[in-house]
Amino acid sequence: MDPIVLSSAFWAFFAAVIACIEIEVEGKHGWAEKLPTWYRTTGFWATLYGRLMAGKPLTGYHAFMFFFPALLFHAHFFMGVPWSGTEELKAWAMYFAWCPLWDYYWFVLNPHYKGRFKKDQVWWHAKSPWILGLFPVDYLVGFLVSMGFAFAAGGLAAHLKLLAGFAVATILLHALVAPAYRRWYRRMRLTDDRDKAGIFHGAPASVDRDEARS
Repeated sequence: MDPIVLSSAFWAFFAAVIACIEIEVEGKHGWAEKLPTWYRTTGFWATLYGRLMAGKPLTGYHAFMFFFPALLFHAHFFMGVPWSGTEELKAWAMYFAWCPLWDYYWFVLNPHYKGRFKKDQVWWHAKSPWILGLFPVDYLVGFLVSMGFAFAAGGLAAHLKLLAGFAVATILLHALVAPAYRRWYRRMRLTDDRDKAGIFHGAPASVDRDEARS
């Protein structure tokens, strides 16, 4: 099999897996809205993040998730692949191509957003312009930046083939994977065994408050 085809299939699959993890964690409340994490819209770093991310708030969750794919696409340098300027550019090309895919797959797979991927339905993308009402301009910017890095690395043709593979994978995800995942998502929530799991919380509430102050 063509290595670029294989690469696009693998990274599209990986994007779907990470999107599913986030769906299981967030449910219908995207952008960590209901998670036990901190939220910031003021201060230097939150203001900078908001300007770079079209007004999105900075959260503790995203502060770590921002670095996750960046580390992921540099992992091969720590597994025997020699570092070079060209390889560094390729890593960032993949980073900026993969992140919009990951974000979009959250909406494709999430049962709560079937038919609701629209500017007036997604508050954290509402401050971004949308391309023909189909998707936020952030996605287009990500793909264009990725192409810029690929061009600088001398591998634009291969990168465009990778993006075409992503497009095919996305069509298949819409048609085949998303309906099956949404059915499974609902079926798995018909029963909940938390009451049988032996969950207990031994630390009193005062301990939690002390930890928050420390």
